[in-house]
Amino acid sequence: MNSIQPKLATRLNSFAVKPEIYWSPRKTSFTIFDLLERVAMVKGLTHIDFNYPDHLHSVSISEMRNFLLQTPLSLNGLAMRYASDPCFSLGAFTNPDPRIRQKAIDLTKRGVDTLVSLGGSIMTIWLGQDGFDYPFQVDYAQIFEYVVEGVKKVANYNPDINISIEYKPYEPRGFSILSDVGSTLFLIKEIGYKNIGMTLDFCHMLLGKEQPAASASLAMKYGKLFGIHLNDGYGSRDDGLMVGSVHFIQTLELLYTIYAHGFDGTIYFDTFPTNEDPIKECETNIKAVKGLYKLIENIDQNKLTDILNKQDALASQALIQGLITNSKFI
Repeated sequence: MNSIQPKLATRLNSFAVKPEIYWSPRKTSFTIFDLLERVAMVKGLTHIDFNYPDHLHSVSISEMRNFLLQTPLSLNGLAMRYASDPCFSLGAFTNPDPRIRQKAIDLTKRGVDTLVSLGGSIMTIWLGQDGFDYPFQVDYAQIFEYVVEGVKKVANYNPDINISIEYKPYEPRGFSILSDVGSTLFLIKEIGYKNIGMTLDFCHMLLGKEQPAASASLAMKYGKLFGIHLNDGYGSRDDGLMVGSVHFIQTLELLYTIYAHGFDGTIYFDTFPTNEDPIKECETNIKAVKGLYKLIENIDQNKLTDILNKQDALASQALIQGLITNSKFI
């Protein structure tokens, strides 16, 4: 197996924590360029993502383009954020007011224009405000159609840009309209456009009691895995812990699965350091991913194929234990 060289991106907001480590303790406000300078210090990082409009509302396209040219980082894509506008609290694409639904669509189109101007290739849409909190609150079939209509309009706006839907079972709403791999894949198949796919977030899959590798396999069966967000947690909330810190084996299986199916997109660290130096935290994530890929490179493929064909749980555990025991992962 050839040496695996993944493209790696990170969450910009994480680099505002522990400011006293990098800046003067008297500094209390940070520009996006301040954060990017800190991100650029991470060893092994290759890409960056921005939230739209949050990260870009106060800078010009030319300023950002020029800044990126001076860093070793490339732009992977943008991620839409609707929560900063209170008018979307009852929903963005599923809001009962058609004027607000159109406002969300128009905002997303402007995001696509910005993405193109910055040279990115993927727009991630997380419909966190689109869902419900109470029984008898929504017409479920109707709000699903609202999502179909909204995503269609965005995807049609620029067919050269990939639109990736990031699902989550709940938070901030009690229930999300796109809550799992099945409902998201159904939406994608219902629309049928080549430029619509999905982003899988590890913690989101844990919240939904999904096996991450199984969800990835299903998405890749239809060529619809556009993005991976890596993190970890305990399965009851979106913890955003470091990669492989809790579910080490499941993270290994996920990375093996996407590699085996030919995923060539960017792996994005959606982690939330609070008491950790964000530079070192991100470098720890990078070391984890590279260490896991080294384990994958050492898998005996013939042996694994035989195990999978026989569905032999004991042999699978022996294989993993042997990998870890014989590795130089640390």
